[in-house]
Amino acid sequence: MSVYDKLKELNITLPPVATPAAAYVPFVRTGNLVFISGHIARKDGKPWVGQLGRTMGTEEAKQAARQIAIDLMGTLHAAVGDLNQVKRIVKVMSLVNSSPDFTEQHLVTNGASELFGEVFGDKGAHARSAFGVAQIPLGACVEIELVAEV
Repeated sequence: MSVYDKLKELNITLPPVATPAAAYVPFVRTGNLVFISGHIARKDGKPWVGQLGRTMGTEEAKQAARQIAIDLMGTLHAAVGDLNQVKRIVKVMSLVNSSPDFTEQHLVTNGASELFGEVFGDKGAHARSAFGVAQIPLGACVEIELVAEV
């Protein structure tokens, strides 16, 4: 099954590449690797604001991470032209806006990781880091970046 068939089965439409909010580019391709800049969680076109352990729970933030994965795939599609050319999702790095006592960043990040597995199968299995941070730009609850091999 092609990646696009799987996306259609999951009722996912890839968004266009978002315009960077600062001095960076959405992606850089070097050799067989594509580095996708961090994408913040968005809901209804606005930053999905929240801090885990204070104003937001793990399950809601997991959904935000899943939404980020969709946005990342839209940018990856723009970078390579065809998601079927992806050999592997290599690395995911997740920043979770967390209160000092919140310790479920890994569960939040599963929202993205699980979707990459659904869409890309074995090619979606990746190395990963999930960090709790004091704040994310615009107050977003989660920011995720990725590296893919094509």
